[in-house]
Amino acid sequence: MVRAVAVASIVVAAVIVRRRRQRVGDARPVSQRSRRARNLELAGLGVNLGGAYASAEARKMFASAERRIEIDDALKLRTAEQVAARLGNMKGALMKVGQMASYLDDGLPEPVRQALAELQADAPPMSAQLAADVVERELGGPPDKVFLEWDPVPIASASIGQVHRAVVTDPASGVERAVAVKVQYPGVDKAIESDLRNTELLGMLMRQSFSGLDPAELSEEIRQRLIEEVDYRIEAVNQQHFADYYRRHPFISVPDVLPALSTRRVLTSELVAGHTWRELLAWDAAERDLAAECLFRFVFRSLYRMRAFNGDPHPGNYLFHGDGHVTFLDFGLVKYFTDDETATFAAMVQAAAVDHDTAKFRRLVERSGLLPPGMPVSTEDVGEYFSQFYEPVREDRTMTWTKEYASSIVRHTFDRSSPIAQYATVPRAFVFIQRINLGLYALLGDLGATGNYRQIAEELWPFVNGAPSTAMGQREAEWLARR
Repeated sequence: MVRAVAVASIVVAAVIVRRRRQRVGDARPVSQRSRRARNLELAGLGVNLGGAYASAEARKMFASAERRIEIDDALKLRTAEQVAARLGNMKGALMKVGQMASYLDDGLPEPVRQALAELQADAPPMSAQLAADVVERELGGPPDKVFLEWDPVPIASASIGQVHRAVVTDPASGVERAVAVKVQYPGVDKAIESDLRNTELLGMLMRQSFSGLDPAELSEEIRQRLIEEVDYRIEAVNQQHFADYYRRHPFISVPDVLPALSTRRVLTSELVAGHTWRELLAWDAAERDLAAECLFRFVFRSLYRMRAFNGDPHPGNYLFHGDGHVTFLDFGLVKYFTDDETATFAAMVQAAAVDHDTAKFRRLVERSGLLPPGMPVSTEDVGEYFSQFYEPVREDRTMTWTKEYASSIVRHTFDRSSPIAQYATVPRAFVFIQRINLGLYALLGDLGATGNYRQIAEELWPFVNGAPSTAMGQREAEWLARR
């Protein structure tokens, strides 16, 4: 597996920088500008994006309660035109792809990491009327008519919209139930499509990390997944697919979708209360270990058994309930794999982590398209380059994930000194699965999770079918037996 999406995130930052440079009349190509100048521009990007909101926060510090409300209200987006102007660069593909690497700690160059972190900052909410207008257009009536109760104040910010609390009557039981209604920013779909048109720059910058890369398929895969994400009907199908698969699971929960109240730009699902990632980080080590085990099991059980990967392992997409129980949210960026693709992933893991057969592993790497056949690199170099990605499961041992290890994976990803880098490429099937190495590993490193992940992995690999190795594994085995 290689480094496609993290590279794409840097590309996104570069796209913004190029646009800013064009506005001030600097027509020099990126390659002719000094590294120092580019770093300063990237660092400045974060300041510019967050400046309006930081200024507002500063004014609020010494303001009365009434004045603080006025300041917040002044920032609200009231028309689709304001959304396009304010969020076109923050909430389009630029922000969405930027989120993919913004939490990867110090494995990324510092100015880039800071810039991407700013892309993750919350944008101001839509005004109550603008959100109500979206609901009325999509569901055929104003929110207070469609729902029994509607909270006009959003309870959360989604990647391309915002979430409101509402109450409906369950048609089956007649019981009132709370729901989460995700309302999409009007015009954000056009912003994303516009951001993704410039594949020339995308390919040029990706070749800086992959000399042998043909970016056509990779660019198309990124474009297709992100365009899908702005259609909440696709997300509704994805989410319900996961909810049905994990129904009555002992520690994995996915909220059910209400299809009658879901459209292209509105998604209604069960409202779930839980603890945030920030709160989890303050819990004791035992609870963090259980939460980490749940995240690991969810990713790899979904990959190998559902042949699907929820490609956004982001800390804002989880709610934690203790004892390893996690609710998973946001299924807009889901990749489905064929039987052959999933079999290839499993065979590569078996060759690299179980059999330690570098010759077999190289043949699989070449057959998968990650490395063209016959390249003048040694089989040992191929094995050494890829072995770091499999390190946590190569040996039967208890290990502790660290931020340093997660960062080393990111640095390894961007290391052009490897003889493999000048020949490696990124087949379409591998574009978003790299998020496991960069996204999941970063989260487990933040948690400082400890466990025998080789034994846990053996429970999930389709070619081993290992016995339960933990209490959570035993509970999951019982669930599988009932299914």
